[in-house]
Amino acid sequence: MTARTLRPRLVAAGATLAAGTLLLTACGSSGSSSTASGSAVNPSASVKAVTADPSLAALVPADLKSGGKLIVGSDASYAPNEFQDDKGAIVGMDVDLANAVAAKLGLKAEVQNAGFTAIIPGIGANKYQLGMSSFTDTKEREQTVDMVTYFTAGTGMAVKKGNPDKISADDLCGKKIAVQTGTTQADQIVDVINPACTAAGKPTVPNDGDKFDLQTDVTNAVVSGRDQVMMADSPVIDYALKQTGGQLEKLGPTTDSAPYGIALAKGSALTPAVQAAVQSLIDDGTYKQILQKWGVEAGAIDKAQLNGATS
Repeated sequence: MTARTLRPRLVAAGATLAAGTLLLTACGSSGSSSTASGSAVNPSASVKAVTADPSLAALVPADLKSGGKLIVGSDASYAPNEFQDDKGAIVGMDVDLANAVAAKLGLKAEVQNAGFTAIIPGIGANKYQLGMSSFTDTKEREQTVDMVTYFTAGTGMAVKKGNPDKISADDLCGKKIAVQTGTTQADQIVDVINPACTAAGKPTVPNDGDKFDLQTDVTNAVVSGRDQVMMADSPVIDYALKQTGGQLEKLGPTTDSAPYGIALAKGSALTPAVQAAVQSLIDDGTYKQILQKWGVEAGAIDKAQLNGATS
């Protein structure tokens, strides 16, 4: 799901990458697989039913309570966090969490597929009550929306199996890099990698990176050989390694972990209810079951924070 922006930390010395966390969307399949950072992905795994908590439902604004649903914007191209299955249904970790949050509040979630860069503006326009699309919680985003933290992820990279171009994670200067439009990774190339390359007297990343609207296209660009490297959130990279049938391999370590946040309108009366619902799901074990279902439990947190950006 797309450039989930963060303030990157790509340090110079030949453009050493200590990539900042991003917010993206990724490739998707509903098949079971394991990931590098968690257990096997099992989309058919059962998660205990979530029932409404009257004390939390009481926090829901009256207009939303009467409507009975939460409209959630999500860029369904970022597996395993949010993507479309073989039948076209939107599924994934964020979708299950959105459904569980809504149920805790006595509501029903309606998850709508949206372009990643259109979700936060859509919240401002009252098109969506929530944005759940692997958004990295950043200080910059917190100026526009409230963010309730619910996960942590870092930035990862992948290249074709065997790394035929012998690319080093510590030197991306001059390499063709695929990223999703609007992501932290895309910002990193412009703000950190290329300035460091210029300072070192090395060629910059062409085109400031090849940018694609869908994370699936980012993955395909590397598989097809159009680009040499892809950058995305760590769960997305781990999932892509499995879903491409061994055509990709990870490049370097996961770096710069940071929280994901559920985006809500700034100062929304709904924010305390969502924060309390996420914490309740963490406390009662539902949250852990959902993360295990999608093989991403390595990113679990134990406290839902409001506006918990680290940078």
